[in-house]
Amino acid sequence: MEKTAFVFAGGGSLGAIEAGMLRELIAAGIQPDFLVGASAGAINSVFFAYQPHAAGAMRLEFLWRGIRRQQIMPWSILSILGAFRTHGTHLVSSNKLRALLYEHFGTRLLEDCDLPVYVVATDMHSGNEVVLSSGPAVDAVLASTAIPGVFPPVTVAGNLLIDGGVANNTPISTAIRLGAARVIVLSTGYTCAERREPRGALEHAMRALNLLVARQLVTDLERWASHAEIAVVTPLCPLDVSPYDYSQCGLLIDRAAAETRRWLESGGLARRGVPSALRPHSHTQAETAEA
Repeated sequence: MEKTAFVFAGGGSLGAIEAGMLRELIAAGIQPDFLVGASAGAINSVFFAYQPHAAGAMRLEFLWRGIRRQQIMPWSILSILGAFRTHGTHLVSSNKLRALLYEHFGTRLLEDCDLPVYVVATDMHSGNEVVLSSGPAVDAVLASTAIPGVFPPVTVAGNLLIDGGVANNTPISTAIRLGAARVIVLSTGYTCAERREPRGALEHAMRALNLLVARQLVTDLERWASHAEIAVVTPLCPLDVSPYDYSQCGLLIDRAAAETRRWLESGGLARRGVPSALRPHSHTQAETAEA
């Protein structure tokens, strides 16, 4: 029997987009056999794996609508200055994120999910991809979302792990190696229509990272096209929200749900290739304002 995998990409606050996509995929009766997620996509994949139905997708949506940056990255000028003045490895503690994850996952294990789920992290010393499918869900997701320099690395089974996006931000290859003949990619896209230029070193770094993972996704789609049927849910475009702006999550969900409905109705699942929204392009200010 051919297996279908949903692959959830990383993308910070843009992970909210995947919640809107997921709601419409499930409403259309599309059911995966297993899930693979990295970084923000790890949160989505594990959350849905415990409740793989319409109600679970709706609860994931509610989670994203309520998230605020201070619950994820409670940094301040003092924490940033402190990181530069000491020999620390990160800007902020992951305690608040751990508490948020624990609120939803508790002490449950990945192997107890109702749907098989695979969480992608990165070995801090080798840079190799590490795929987690057992053990505490909180630890696995915390490792997969441990952005280097922002959050501390997480020790799982004796290995020091960081953000899965470093090794494989959109783990299509992982899904195929795990036996998927059909892969449906829930991509966060990239910020292609910023209303202003990035300010400061941190914003410039995040913009560069956002572009890097988008380019890597294009490469992966071209590389793995002959190994499985790969459909990419239409990315949002134009998109002017930073992956570190959590104030727009509700709007992102609504836009993604509407775009996914249109994509499904127009036969998007049967399309192959790289969506134009992921290719290098630009937008005029008028186009961005209309969006």
